[in-house]
Amino acid sequence: MKPIVLAAVLSIASPGAALAGPASNAVKFFYVPAVKFEADAKYRDRFTEPVTRLFEANDKAQKEKPDEVSCIDFDPGLDAQDFDQKTLSKTLKLTEAVNGDTAEVTASFNLFPEGDDSKREMVWSLKKVDGKWKIADISSKTNDWKLSALECGASTE
Repeated sequence: MKPIVLAAVLSIASPGAALAGPASNAVKFFYVPAVKFEADAKYRDRFTEPVTRLFEANDKAQKEKPDEVSCIDFDPGLDAQDFDQKTLSKTLKLTEAVNGDTAEVTASFNLFPEGDDSKREMVWSLKKVDGKWKIADISSKTNDWKLSALECGASTE
């Protein structure tokens, strides 16, 4: 049993090694070994504009109306609220396309073991800032939206 477990761990650690690289590692951080919520303030140093403006608007909305749902009420990297970590980890595939100081990393995965609506394809746009890959935006190929285009309730009213 141990060789099978080791093989599964290795396939998670380097999904499509020939297709993944430093930009993919910046994205993989948010999926394995455990999903992390992108809008959490402790991960802000991993992002850059334009998505950081949305995070700031989301923070403002939460402060102004703490009892209401702010504009980011789901996990942007998952395009969902619910998921099964084991299934996501097992099915996660990352591919990257680097063009100078920009990159696109496509993350394909399943949220649950069954169901056609479980499949997700997310495109992460990255920029190299001071030698590090930072996330500039996240979009869903599955449901056709872009994080930076979301409206946030606490705008300039």
